Amino acid sequence: MRYPPFSLFRKTDILFVRSFMILFLSCITIKLNLCFSSNPSSLKSLSVDGHFSFDDINHAAKDFGNRYHYFPLAVLHPKSVSDIATTIKHVWQMGPASELTVAARGHGHSLQGQAQTHRGIVINMESLHGPEMQVYAGKFPYVDVPGGELWIDVLHESLKYGLTPKSWTDYLHLSVGGTLSNAGISGQAFRHGPQISNVHQLEVVTGIGELVTCSEKQNADLFHSVLGGLGQFGIITRARLSLEPAPKMVKWIRVLYSDFSIFTGDQEHLISEENTFDYIEGFVIINRTGLLNNWRSSFNPQDPVQASQFKSDGRILFCLELAKYYNPEKTDAVNAEIESLLSELSYISSTLFLTETSYVEFLDRVHLSEVKLRSKGLWEVPHPWLNLLIPQSKIHNFAEEVFGNILKDTSNGPILIYPVNKSKWDNRTSVVLPEEDIFYLVAFLSSAVPSSTGTDGLGNILTQNRRILDFCEAAQLGVKQYLPHYTTQKEWHAHFGSRWEVFSQRKSSYDPFAILAPGQRIFQKSISIL
Repeated sequence: MRYPPFSLFRKTDILFVRSFMILFLSCITIKLNLCFSSNPSSLKSLSVDGHFSFDDINHAAKDFGNRYHYFPLAVLHPKSVSDIATTIKHVWQMGPASELTVAARGHGHSLQGQAQTHRGIVINMESLHGPEMQVYAGKFPYVDVPGGELWIDVLHESLKYGLTPKSWTDYLHLSVGGTLSNAGISGQAFRHGPQISNVHQLEVVTGIGELVTCSEKQNADLFHSVLGGLGQFGIITRARLSLEPAPKMVKWIRVLYSDFSIFTGDQEHLISEENTFDYIEGFVIINRTGLLNNWRSSFNPQDPVQASQFKSDGRILFCLELAKYYNPEKTDAVNAEIESLLSELSYISSTLFLTETSYVEFLDRVHLSEVKLRSKGLWEVPHPWLNLLIPQSKIHNFAEEVFGNILKDTSNGPILIYPVNKSKWDNRTSVVLPEEDIFYLVAFLSSAVPSSTGTDGLGNILTQNRRILDFCEAAQLGVKQYLPHYTTQKEWHAHFGSRWEVFSQRKSSYDPFAILAPGQRIFQKSISIL
């Protein structure tokens, strides 16, 4: 047998050793880069007007959902937009070898840890200082608002000029940037569309640290990407919002139905009319007795005698909630208009309840419930909410199974249900909607009792949510999640469907290293090893 010459072994050994050393040194370099990226010193050296906090970070690992707790490396308290741009550009310039990610946190009302980041940087948007809110009155009024501003403050500022934003969420103590990153929907959406349909312009810091002004005419692709984009393409630092003349008063009405078909038929009729109410929502009432007595503290029955004789008997009931905005000098005309509109509906006649309140008190109504729950220590509990958008043609199938079976005897919080017109939504934004002209928002706003193992416990509510989702999938209802939450990219791919390619291409364009909003779990930052 012949053997290779000794010199060949030597050359092979040398090549092997050289390759091994290169790989070894590369690994050391990568490890050092990763360590460096998780080291506060790289952030302490940044020149910012605000400051980084490395110890006081616990609040950034909490949110309203109270189920996920990811602790960041640092919290940036920016004083200027340039602080945000500088920080993101710093992370981007580290390249794909850095583990650092960035999450913008408004008022902390995320449900599934979407505004959190493990060992990354949370930007406290409420600290952002910059140009104050500026209202521009005129033929087409608008207001310029910092991204971290709360909607309740936008309301109060615009009212100084007799103006108001057109579209709302039910709860106003949310940040402007936060709701615009989702959609922002409430009982006005059937007429004005969601909040993202009422934005003229945005100022955005992208995932490469660029500060960009965008609108339908300027950087339009980024503008539509960011609206409803779940924070994936940029951080909203300023928004220009459409305004309209503000009313002073609200006629607030509730009526009940026992027949779901009549209930939805009346809702759909109202949202199709030109002359109708200004706010239209509904909610499901499961296994509740003495319901009308609970309303008497703030609502007056039109017929007290009939109302006193109404018995719910534990039935599933459906409440239609309506509001008409007006100014005091128009009271008589508004009353006549309301009477005419109500005459077209087929609710249970003995359950007509009315009240009147100021415009501000009506819009901020949920905050009163928050104050009461906080006083009882019942606000900071787990909130395993589930929000679904359901095609009009499937809403009866959904109701029969979910309300009549899955939730037949259990209710752990309000269940909202109301239709909206798809024509009021812009399909160029990142929001994914059902494929029908009318669809329903159904929101299960559950609160879990800590440590409970009963029907009001977190485990039971999560199981119910899973049963609802499994039914929707098995029955092929074409449902889309609102405030969506998935754990794998495969699930996200299914959520976006045919729009996934556009969504992922936008991600590559505006946040190529997947730095932004890691808590959404849509894209994972890849760590380069070469």
